[in-house]
Amino acid sequence: MIFGGNWMDLKVKLQVFEGPLDLLLHLLEKNKVNIYDIPIVEITSQYMEYISEMKRHDLNIVSEFLVMAATLLDIKSRMLLPKEETEEEEEDPRAELVQKLLEYKMYKCMSYELKDRQIDAQKVMFKEPTIPKEVRQYEEPVDLQELMADISLKRLNDIFKSVMRKREDKIDPIRSRFGRIEKEEVSLEERMGYLEQYAMTHPRFSFRGLLERQSSKMEVIVTFLSILELMKVGKIQISQEHIFDDIFIESQIAA
Repeated sequence: MIFGGNWMDLKVKLQVFEGPLDLLLHLLEKNKVNIYDIPIVEITSQYMEYISEMKRHDLNIVSEFLVMAATLLDIKSRMLLPKEETEEEEEDPRAELVQKLLEYKMYKCMSYELKDRQIDAQKVMFKEPTIPKEVRQYEEPVDLQELMADISLKRLNDIFKSVMRKREDKIDPIRSRFGRIEKEEVSLEERMGYLEQYAMTHPRFSFRGLLERQSSKMEVIVTFLSILELMKVGKIQISQEHIFDDIFIESQIAA
C-alpha cells in the first residue's frame, strides 16, 4: 500500500556494479550456482532483465554491459545448437567466460583484503623511539665459547702450520744465505688496527689467504694472534662450511 503522493513518483534504485563481470559474478552468487558450470540460459535471461532495467533509468548505459550481453547471447545460441558427432571433443563455449570470471573474482578478493589492511592501518599509532642513551650504547658481552662453537683451535692450528710449511717451501736455499736489511717488525696493536681497517672494506675474506700474504714468520704469528684477539672482543667471526675447507673471517665492524 502506498500512502500519499502518486505511485508514479516511486523511484527504484538499482544496485551499482563496477562492470559486466561484477554483475555476472553477483548473479552467480545470488543463484548459488557453480562457476565452472554456468546455467547460461538462466543467467543470460537475468542479465538481460537487469540491462533492460538499467536502460529505463539511465540511457547513458556503458557499452561494456551491452558487449557482455551480446557475448552471453552468442554463448547461449552456440549451446542451444545441436552438437555434431565428431571424435574430437568440442570446447565448451563458456570456457573463456569462466576464466575471465575466475580472474576477476581473484582480483576482487585481493582488493577487499587490501581495503581491510588499510582500515586496520588507520587504527595503528606510531611514535619515535625514546630509548635512553645508556641503553643504546650497551654492548652485550661476547661469549667466546659461543663464538668458537663452529670452529676448533686445532683446525686453526692446522691451517697455521700449513701456511708456515708453504712459506718454508718457497725459500730459495741459495738466496736465503744472502744478507738482508731487516725492518722493524709490526706490533700486535698495529696489526689489530690494520685488520680492523681491512675488515671494514672486506666483510668476508679467507683466513688462509690472509696469512699467506704476510712477508715474514713474525708477521704471520702476530696476524694470527691479532685474529684471536679480535674474535675475543667480537669484532670478527670465523666460519667454516665443511670440515677441512678454508676458514673465512666475517667482519662484525660497521663500515
